[in-house]
Amino acid sequence: MNDRDLYRLAGLAGLIGGLLTLIAVTRRAGLIPENAFTHALAPPASALLLLTLTALYLCQRHTAGRLGLTGFVLNHLGLSGLFAIEFLTHAVLQYQDAATREAVLTGPGRPYFLTVALIFILGVLLFGIASWRAGVLPRPALVLYVVGLCAAALRAAVPEAVYLTGLTLGSAGVLYLSTALLQTKDILVRS
Repeated sequence: MNDRDLYRLAGLAGLIGGLLTLIAVTRRAGLIPENAFTHALAPPASALLLLTLTALYLCQRHTAGRLGLTGFVLNHLGLSGLFAIEFLTHAVLQYQDAATREAVLTGPGRPYFLTVALIFILGVLLFGIASWRAGVLPRPALVLYVVGLCAAALRAAVPEAVYLTGLTLGSAGVLYLSTALLQTKDILVRS
């Protein structure tokens, strides 16, 4: 597989992942029904975005430097942790009673969730800074990505409206960045 095909595949994965994330936002906001199907759409979104993030790093690896690599690794680890949390939340905890859910979320799971959130925020910030400096990816998309996903990562510490707005902005950033990956000729010229 050549780089152009990889970027296009990752761009498509990002478009699907971004759209699935927006569906999750509309579900959480009460705009579409909450059922097993709409819950099942959340975990694949973060899994698909792992491929997109990898391609975003690869297309700028020569200009993003060590900061870009560090940001990519932390962002990837955080996103992998979020996939695990999404899977737990939507495939396991939704079938538990409220007391059991609360015990998991505030008990032994809490330090794990906080660690994942901190790693993800740090990764998003460093990746965003390195990407901005590299100048390969569209900067407005990076702003949406960083601001939105940092707010979304604070899910347990901010009001629901802030979390959902962050997730919406972050998804818009992902969709924008994914569109840039689909236009690989321009990225290959700039990297």
